[in-house]
Amino acid sequence: MFEGNSALGFCLVLAIILISTKFIGLVFRKIGLPQVLGYIIAGILIGPSVFGLIGGHGVALIGFEGGAYNALVTLPEENALGIFSKIGVLLLMFSTGLETNLKDLKSTGLVAVLIACAGVLLPLALGFVISLPFGSIGLGFAETANIYRGIFIGTILTATSVAITVSVLKELGKINTRLGTTVVSAAIIDDVLGIVLLSIVTGIAKSGEVEAANAFEAFKSTIYGTIIMIICFFIFAVLAGWGISKLFGWMDKRWPSTHRIPIFSLAICFLYSWIAEEIFGVADITGAFLAGVVLSTVHRASEYTDKKIEVNTYTVFAPVFFANIGISSINFAGLTPALLGFAACAVLVGLLGKIVGCGAVCKAFKYSWRESAIGGVGMMARGEVALIVTATVTSPSLGINALPNEFMIMTVLMILVSSILTPILLKVLYGKNKGNTPDSGVIDEVHEDYDAPDSGATNLGTGKVNAKVDE
Repeated sequence: MFEGNSALGFCLVLAIILISTKFIGLVFRKIGLPQVLGYIIAGILIGPSVFGLIGGHGVALIGFEGGAYNALVTLPEENALGIFSKIGVLLLMFSTGLETNLKDLKSTGLVAVLIACAGVLLPLALGFVISLPFGSIGLGFAETANIYRGIFIGTILTATSVAITVSVLKELGKINTRLGTTVVSAAIIDDVLGIVLLSIVTGIAKSGEVEAANAFEAFKSTIYGTIIMIICFFIFAVLAGWGISKLFGWMDKRWPSTHRIPIFSLAICFLYSWIAEEIFGVADITGAFLAGVVLSTVHRASEYTDKKIEVNTYTVFAPVFFANIGISSINFAGLTPALLGFAACAVLVGLLGKIVGCGAVCKAFKYSWRESAIGGVGMMARGEVALIVTATVTSPSLGINALPNEFMIMTVLMILVSSILTPILLKVLYGKNKGNTPDSGVIDEVHEDYDAPDSGATNLGTGKVNAKVDE
């Protein structure tokens, strides 16, 4: 009904998206579910799948016939809604980077790192294995593209959302315990590892898919060239980041709490994103995340920047990004019994992978069985990072290797199920302890520095984690 082909037409589209996402998001909040699920449902309702108020901007479809997916059929991504969505995902990842405290993460110890590694490797392996029998929906070993898609499935399952776990641990009064602090730190490290993994697998998947315009592009299109470029990007990000961090610190001392600091920060975010994607062939969200990590080294300035950026991100850009997932990526016509069956299996192994993998590491470090179960369940929740990863691996830029948009339903189901089960299981496991804390180590300092719009912000001894409880 509303195409948004003009400036005022797009303003009307934005108004519909913002009103619908906020209304349905608040409904989801009232029933104890993440608002991002409400945003996606709003997008489904106003998009072409249900009421058709807004057309499918930037839809990417891969037709499946005769046992193989056909070439991509895409609408242009360079439309206003697609651009707003791209800015939204970059700002979300940039904010995540700003909230990462490298010094505190270093002090969390080996156990948090190993929990995070187990929380990435086991779901990755299980996701790939579970995809092998589903050749009928474009997975398995039939083609090289199918193998990439299986790896993408595993990559999606690696993401962990700390928001739900933080909110439950705060409610139970366990956030400042040794186990609570370890779980939160492991969840942050898990996301870092997941983003690095995403860059590697998408970079390799893109190799050979793009026509080389020159010798440099031809080099990047090879697998070994892709790996070299990924390594070079991280080296560049660290070296350039050192200088940017020094400049950021100087600006903070000379002009503390002024608008020029968040403006400079946004410029770095967008510049890193462009360099990552266009020069090194690394996912643009990785560039945005690393830009945030670089600027997080100047603590006061990064907190001020995050406050300012969050207002725009969670007022406009993030709702548009999540709603666009429902508008452009959820297509009920493409859902088949085989796909729904696979989604159910993937959700099951995704949840079990976190519980078993992370819980086993906790047990290896002499935690009790109950504490180990708490550690595994605490890493089970999924949220916006899983959606961002899914949006990346379904991007047309991956060519024929891209995961079809219909697989977005898997991620939505996983977020829904984990959002319901995680609080219930954590409360049951802690309730069995009859009021006693299952671990004795307590972090004395717990700061609550600021409140984000519609969210809870928690600064732990293990690193600042913006829980974004409502989102």
